[in-house]
Amino acid sequence: MALRDLFQRLSQAPTNPHTAPVSRQFDVADLYRGPVSDTAATGTGGGLPLDEKLRQAYFWIVNTAIISPHYDVEYNTEPPRSFVLGDSKSRLTLPSSQSYSSFVLLPLLTFATRRKCLFIGGPGRGKTASALLMGVLGGYPVREVRRAMLHGHPQMTIADLLGNPLPADLVNAQDIKDIRIAWRGWLDMRVKIIDEYNRIPTRTQSALLTVMGDNYAEIMDHIHECPEAAWFLTANDDQGGGTYQVIEALRDRIDVVVQALAFNPRFLSDLVTRIEERIRPEEVVPKQIIFTETEIDRLQDEIRTVALPVQVRRRLEFFTSQFEFCEVAGEQFEYKTKDTARLAGVEWATLTARDTGRDKIKDLGCQTRNGLSVRALMTIIHYAKAIAYFRGNPEVELEDLRQILPFVLFDKLVQDVDAPFFESPGNTAFRSDRVGWLRRVFDLSCAEYDRLNLDRDDPVAQLASEFRLGLDGVAESEVASRLVRIERLITDWARGNKLYGHLYDDMLKLKYLHQRYTNYLRWLKSR
Repeated sequence: MALRDLFQRLSQAPTNPHTAPVSRQFDVADLYRGPVSDTAATGTGGGLPLDEKLRQAYFWIVNTAIISPHYDVEYNTEPPRSFVLGDSKSRLTLPSSQSYSSFVLLPLLTFATRRKCLFIGGPGRGKTASALLMGVLGGYPVREVRRAMLHGHPQMTIADLLGNPLPADLVNAQDIKDIRIAWRGWLDMRVKIIDEYNRIPTRTQSALLTVMGDNYAEIMDHIHECPEAAWFLTANDDQGGGTYQVIEALRDRIDVVVQALAFNPRFLSDLVTRIEERIRPEEVVPKQIIFTETEIDRLQDEIRTVALPVQVRRRLEFFTSQFEFCEVAGEQFEYKTKDTARLAGVEWATLTARDTGRDKIKDLGCQTRNGLSVRALMTIIHYAKAIAYFRGNPEVELEDLRQILPFVLFDKLVQDVDAPFFESPGNTAFRSDRVGWLRRVFDLSCAEYDRLNLDRDDPVAQLASEFRLGLDGVAESEVASRLVRIERLITDWARGNKLYGHLYDDMLKLKYLHQRYTNYLRWLKSR
């Protein structure tokens, strides 16, 4: 019994002693709170602040529950020590600041933001156990979490997934509206777990998509509204190794993908202890780190208040602009995108063979077959804010973006494995290491951003800032002047022979501004 208590012990020391308070939105009730009665600073009515409680949950899981000594989300306050090992010159880095295991951190951030996380990896690597822990953190008893977990199998029907009409009503009802539905209990849970989701038949996947995407279930014209929830799905293989191919729309609803890394046998003694003491981590979760529904709601609100600085946002914009542009996909300027070619069914090899004007190693867009969706960009922002909040910071840092981006884009950016980049010395491993590849691409994008000096010399940003001030009261002469500036800038850039993704997006922004000013000038003249 004493050893079980040891498993439930939490450190009394703060997990992040230099935490800065997270900025909150102004509440008029704050004017009436005194320094003694103010519980907002603690976040839990006299208990731990919610970000500290989240960190305590992380450290309990990573040090006690899930054996994951893989600190692959690295932060540094000073240059880290690194060592080169082996014939392939593998680099081992020792971070100089608090770093984290993605296998624990990303699910926890998913729990805090109520989004959707996919665990991938071989059988027996802790995927289901991690998902179970998230359900327990949400306040559900272990038995209820286990019973509510869906297990994908090839015979799963929509009725298995959502529920059944009551047999007596099917016999006696005069109208379809009179038929009652026995809905499945998992639909009302705020932590939803689906084990081996790629074994679910395609038709049933479509019903699951409605629940995941729109938070409602539908059977025989009956609608069941579902609460906002954190979703955790598992798959042994993310490359079609399940019984059924996962439909594209369902895959797109998944926000982050986390890989369960191999077990390190140096930690075998921990397994021996669990066997001898009959301890299951999900059954000994400390009560102090279990979140109420109200606390999870407040977690989301506090995460949203984390600021995204302009400098960080601009680098994300620049990175995003690298991938969608495809010069040979269309004649009209707006349709020169990879999505245009995809919708037309053009063979990828044919498309890349025609695209001969740019440096295919320098151009980051040549490494992918697609660009980024709005949903993917919103997910990046959500998780960037969440990891900054988790670290106790009031705003997102560039390193937060760099660390979170690979897990969000893991299956969103599709590699062109035949691209010259992957043939270059030292880059062949990126064909299989998608997390490392995405970090590398982001680093290259930031280096190009610095080379172009866009923090100090960004004429498109200056024109956009002027426009955001509004058009009310702007004189006709000023509008004409701005139109001339836009046209001169396009003329200057047109002198170059090469068109890259970031220039393409800038040109479209300039065209947008030109059109808005043109319409406004026409209105001024009509008066």
